[in-house]
Amino acid sequence: MTDLTKLTIAGARDAMRKGDTTSAEITDACLNAIEGAGALGAFVHHTPEIAADQAKAADVRIKAGDAPAMCGIPLGIKDLFCTKGVPSQAASRILEGFKPEYESTVTTQLFDAGAVMLGKLNMDEFAMGSSNETSVYGNAVNPWRRGNDDAALTPGGSSGGSASAVAADLCLAATGTDTGGSIRQPAAFVGITGLKPTYGRVSRWGIVAFASSLDQAGPMTKDVRDAAIMLGAMCGHDPKDSTSADLPVPDFEAALTGDIKGKTIGIPKEYRMDGMPEEIEKLWADGTAMLKDAGAKIVDISLPHTKYALPAYYVIAPAEASSNLARYDGVRFGHRAKLAQGDGITEMYEKTRAEGFGAEVQRRVMVGTYVLSAGFYDAYYNRARKVRALIKRDFDQVFADGVDAILTPATPSAAFGLGEMANADPIQMYLNDVFTVTVNLAGLPGIAVPTGVDKQGLPLGLQLIGRPWEEAELLKVAYSLEQSAGFVAKPAKWW
Repeated sequence: MTDLTKLTIAGARDAMRKGDTTSAEITDACLNAIEGAGALGAFVHHTPEIAADQAKAADVRIKAGDAPAMCGIPLGIKDLFCTKGVPSQAASRILEGFKPEYESTVTTQLFDAGAVMLGKLNMDEFAMGSSNETSVYGNAVNPWRRGNDDAALTPGGSSGGSASAVAADLCLAATGTDTGGSIRQPAAFVGITGLKPTYGRVSRWGIVAFASSLDQAGPMTKDVRDAAIMLGAMCGHDPKDSTSADLPVPDFEAALTGDIKGKTIGIPKEYRMDGMPEEIEKLWADGTAMLKDAGAKIVDISLPHTKYALPAYYVIAPAEASSNLARYDGVRFGHRAKLAQGDGITEMYEKTRAEGFGAEVQRRVMVGTYVLSAGFYDAYYNRARKVRALIKRDFDQVFADGVDAILTPATPSAAFGLGEMANADPIQMYLNDVFTVTVNLAGLPGIAVPTGVDKQGLPLGLQLIGRPWEEAELLKVAYSLEQSAGFVAKPAKWW
């Protein structure tokens, strides 16, 4: 076969079943591609020996004829997932040298299904960021370039390494996590599909926590069919995670009929932001027309509390982060600062956390500690929780009125240059999450699908938001949108 790294999960699965190629061959091709792609900064811990062993075992299973769909598929794993005996740092200096003695539930399920781990992927430190510029490993870089300009662009964040690796064909798919858009925004920036499942659909056990009521893992893949296949292997009830839902896992791939006649798609007026680029407006209008042409009914809807979503998110997420990150104190694991004569435990905490956490993590921990403090708890944190309930109620109301899915832009722009926002007010960076945070606050499933390019040739994506637990229906609509858009553009290789 020609270039094995360009295969989709579905294509590789079918080729391996037919005997046209093997997992070992595809894995080798991916490892070679990773070797030559250092400039992208996507892979940060390499596991070629593990990959070779897993690929060999997968080939035996495939030959025996009892292999699940993910068997033999080479993946990249975001550095937020604990992988036994392999560095799992959350891209932070504070977890330098940490090699877990256990495997996260998601990676356990993927490996049980026969998937192959090529290595760990770059990300924003503790998943806090929208541009992959807060990583201890350095920036991940978008494989796309603007026209003839060779300025390095962001692959988005926090799952920037995952996005870059999938778009550049270094792996067939990757795991991501999404707390406020960290799967969907990078997917849109690099022209791939990114799915955030309903909160509780995928176990969070063994995934380093950022904001526990918002975090959710999901697949980042080359197309919608691959997202359906990989999601099926990732989800399921986990007694180790008290927020994991005990619900049957449907056959997501079987739902991809392409038939959305009679579906009702809502277009929320509140997502028409002031100053939204014309290209995003046009993309949204074109996507709406595609779904209408496919037989869906388009209705205008209102989600009135949308305007409070970003402020509520940036109170709740830092509050949960300050609580979750309190455990990194230099006592039990990870980095410990060198202490001077006479330093006590307080100095050890202070120095360790000052050295171990980057600026963005420090900023969010301080904001979170402030909004949880005695004098401000009601004014900020409690009020944000009430706003969150209203945002969820808006969605509940719309779905109760018969809307099957909601179509919105995925990002307010195409990928921007690395460093372009570095000196800006941090709130400018936070605005990247404007279309995605509502989905996390309401615990809903959302998917980003690439549907076009801007005038500089960079990919742009649309987001579909579904009813809770109805990922199968959401994937069906996303598949129809993907088929109509016919997005097949790939970045020109420069790395």
